[in-house]
Amino acid sequence: MAQKAKTKTKAAGKTSASAASGKAEKNKKLYTVIFFHDWCKSCGLCSAFCVKKIILTNETGQPYIEEMDSCIGCRFCEIHCPDFAITIKNRYPERRHTDG
Repeated sequence: MAQKAKTKTKAAGKTSASAASGKAEKNKKLYTVIFFHDWCKSCGLCSAFCVKKIILTNETGQPYIEEMDSCIGCRFCEIHCPDFAITIKNRYPERRHTDG
């Protein structure tokens, strides 16, 4: 009987954890990383310093990001860019308009 109680408690914990995770995703702050490629000398510091490892480089060494939603907005790349070629901005999700 005690085994069944533990199983039910674990299942309830997983449900509330997934609900909390869904709420956190909904309230997660989003950021946009802007690269000024005319200023960039393709040194690779931004990709080397990226905490989340989301800044990639193309065949010429210029940075780009495929998963912008993974950026946590720490601005470490922006602060350490010697060419001031990176800007991080807050991004807001599109607002839904309802009729009536």
